[in-house]
Amino acid sequence: MAEPRKIVVIGAGLAGASAAAAVRERGFGGEVLLLGAESHRPYELPPLSKGVLLGAADEPDWVRAEGFYAEHDIQLSSGVAATRLELGARLVFDDAGGEHRYDRLVLATGSQPRKLNVPGGDLPGLYTLRTIDDSLKLRAAFARAQRVVIVGAGWIGTEAAAAARTQGAEVTVVAPEKLPLANVLGAEVAGVFRNLHTEHGVQWRLGEGVAAITGDTEPTGVRLTSGDEIPADVVLIAVGAAPRVDLAHAAGLEIADDGGVGVDAGLRTAAPDVYAVGDIASHFHPRYGRRVRVEHWATARGQGTHVAGNLFGENEPYLDSPYFFTDQYEPDKGGPAIGCEYRGLADPENDRLVVRGDLAAYDFTAFWLGSDGVVHAAMNVNQWDDGDALDRLVGERISVTAEQLTDGSLADLGG
Repeated sequence: MAEPRKIVVIGAGLAGASAAAAVRERGFGGEVLLLGAESHRPYELPPLSKGVLLGAADEPDWVRAEGFYAEHDIQLSSGVAATRLELGARLVFDDAGGEHRYDRLVLATGSQPRKLNVPGGDLPGLYTLRTIDDSLKLRAAFARAQRVVIVGAGWIGTEAAAAARTQGAEVTVVAPEKLPLANVLGAEVAGVFRNLHTEHGVQWRLGEGVAAITGDTEPTGVRLTSGDEIPADVVLIAVGAAPRVDLAHAAGLEIADDGGVGVDAGLRTAAPDVYAVGDIASHFHPRYGRRVRVEHWATARGQGTHVAGNLFGENEPYLDSPYFFTDQYEPDKGGPAIGCEYRGLADPENDRLVVRGDLAAYDFTAFWLGSDGVVHAAMNVNQWDDGDALDRLVGERISVTAEQLTDGSLADLGG
């Protein structure tokens, strides 16, 4: 593979910025262009629903220091969005009138909040949470709100509920699922998160749909399919994120069944010298034997860093397990709190749940043990001593029994 002269990265979030930095760290001396639609320099998303929303920080975690990009000769074009690709001509066009030829192209366009397709779903004043500006606006709204309704009981919805309750607002969470996070964690562990929020005063309307957002010029409440209406000063729509694939789709790249851009084990699309990473990458993962699309911080960082080697012909598969973390409520503010890490990819419907510790006390590690005798996923909740062992159990697919997981030394398994 000939050495490229110019690498263009579209998307200046964690995945894109990690790719650009890793290219330089590998000694590449050609041009590197990093296009980002936001006006801010690249930052990480987890603090937006945690520290920033809680008021513990006013800025996100920046991917790199402010001067890094100039010091490493990375052309960071903030506030500039790519509008069109011509893959045959190897050209990228942007909304500032720019035209950029590339030898290698990395797509890292990320995700955007999904909309609620109901009457009133487009009212001005509805909140979503995806950017630092969203987080600061929502924090200010929570501080003055008496009644908050959150539509959606996933990670963003539950973390936002914790932040709103911490600021003293009445909070109601509406979702069609019977339990929060049930599709990821299964009913038993999902019940732990429901109980946590219930203890903090969150009201649940689970198993119910939204018929409309009420209000004439701004939201005043949420009407459920049951006919009940919940008044609100603030309505947050947290029904998931959609990968930004319009650019890739218009260019003729494969869009997989999970909505992402189809890439192989090495994060390559079918188009020559075009790669996709982060939220949009529908990645054929050798460990799982199928495509996996992950919308979490660790995957964005890991794939962004990994793809740099493949831009220069290494063609190595990306093998890291999915990983995420959450913090809900604060242990020093009274009442129970959860801090946890999850690694792997479970099938809660078919995997066997094995619990080490006490679910009711919010002090446990949960394992999802497959019929193949290996741990498909592990989540430590308020337990922090076994992280390396859990990484190894999941990453190395070590055969274990349920009894070993509950009673033995995790550090000794597979040793």
